[in-house]
Amino acid sequence: MQELKHFINGAYVAGTSGRFSEVRNPATGEVIAKVPLATPAELADAVEKAAVAQKEWAKVNPQRRARVFMKFGQLINENMDALAECLSREHGKTIPDAKGDVQRGLEVVEVCMGAPALLKGEFVGDAGPGIDLYSIRQPLGVVAGITPFNFPAMIPLWKMAPAIASGNAMILKPSERTPMTSLMLAELFQQAGLPDGVLQVVHGDKEAVDAILDNETIQAVGFVGSTPIAQYIYGRAATNGKRAQCFGGAKNHMIIMPDADLDKAADALVGAGFGAAGERCMAVSVAVPVGKETADRLIEKLVPKIEKLKVAPYTAGDDTDYGPVITAQAKERIEGLITSGVDQGATLLTDGRGMKIQGYENGYFVGPTLFDNVTPEMDIYKEEVFGPVLSTVRMDSYEDALNLILDNQYGNGTAIYTADGDTARDFAARVDVGMVGINFPIPVPLSYFSFGGWKKSAFGDLDQYGPDAFKFYTKTKKVTARWFSGIKDGVALNFKAMD
Repeated sequence: MQELKHFINGAYVAGTSGRFSEVRNPATGEVIAKVPLATPAELADAVEKAAVAQKEWAKVNPQRRARVFMKFGQLINENMDALAECLSREHGKTIPDAKGDVQRGLEVVEVCMGAPALLKGEFVGDAGPGIDLYSIRQPLGVVAGITPFNFPAMIPLWKMAPAIASGNAMILKPSERTPMTSLMLAELFQQAGLPDGVLQVVHGDKEAVDAILDNETIQAVGFVGSTPIAQYIYGRAATNGKRAQCFGGAKNHMIIMPDADLDKAADALVGAGFGAAGERCMAVSVAVPVGKETADRLIEKLVPKIEKLKVAPYTAGDDTDYGPVITAQAKERIEGLITSGVDQGATLLTDGRGMKIQGYENGYFVGPTLFDNVTPEMDIYKEEVFGPVLSTVRMDSYEDALNLILDNQYGNGTAIYTADGDTARDFAARVDVGMVGINFPIPVPLSYFSFGGWKKSAFGDLDQYGPDAFKFYTKTKKVTARWFSGIKDGVALNFKAMD
């Protein structure tokens, strides 16, 4: 069993609290590492070192900072297999899914290679007689990212890359369930030329989170997790005068219209509902077929596809469809919600409870589960299951289906499958959800856009990565300048390259 350390000022530092959290391999249940839980004093020390490093990092021009990101991207590519293996071991994802996790984070790093263009201000010459008016973007200082277990590479990269490219120093507190991938990324960033102290990885639980939220030096906090915790972090951060972007839970619906290609719709539902064991904030967990005939035909296509899914540990090969859920507690909660669905009258078509895999009897596996005839009053609908469970809510009309989504408290992602352009355009215009897919099940924007939901899926007015991230991690200074006299320098005929 490995004993992990914090990554402070470019070196590994042992924890002093004497408190640890266990990192388990979800496929076997075995403890593979112990992670230290930071004290407020340890967090304060990391922030102090970050503040010193940030002052020098902010002086580095954006072009030279971008070169560090170019090298960092190269190192991620060169170490893709090792990163995926580490990620799969601590999370349980299949290797192809783990590589996808890393890749989507890498794409944000690639956008940050173009940070000089994203950090440009504005300029107006002669805004008044002899007056120039311009704005410049400056880093906030020290910022923090608090990231979840379900994307151990992608979401830390979503936080650290634009923050650091903007000239800030980052305190990263990864999930104590999946901390090893973040440490590996920090090492690679260091190898790429990131100065000591610009990125600190501090492990911890609520005590460390509260220390982040109350620390006066930290200027902004980014979080991804459950809605109650997102709301708590947003409120406490705002009370302490910090910027905050906090992303919470989801209940993503996919409407299937009578004119949809049902084979494609069924394939999309299986992939979006059961990929990564359903542990995605953009997973489709509710299928909404319109009309009885559509629903009957869709169910007929879904059942055999779901029954063929291969559930196994990541070591079982690339043909594995998904692996275990993250903890024994998560497995118990998911199976409890499945039972509640049965008790409350939903039709259980495939039952994933009690799944055991030979040789991995202690793993946290939940089989693919499909419900039909779910209603909005049932717990299986109201709760974010965060597991391999797909609920079918039948609706008589498009308007009824749309209203189902409008009435839901979450607004992260949604999709519609249809062959009719008018219906698709109406849906995109009227649905109150932040990310919309048209014949596309998981509408995660590419890295040069921004990612974010609405309603109780997000707290804060700026999204993650892309242009919004650079706005979030910088402050805009406006300068009005007038010169009364000046002395011209002598002529210089040589061209001096940028350092």
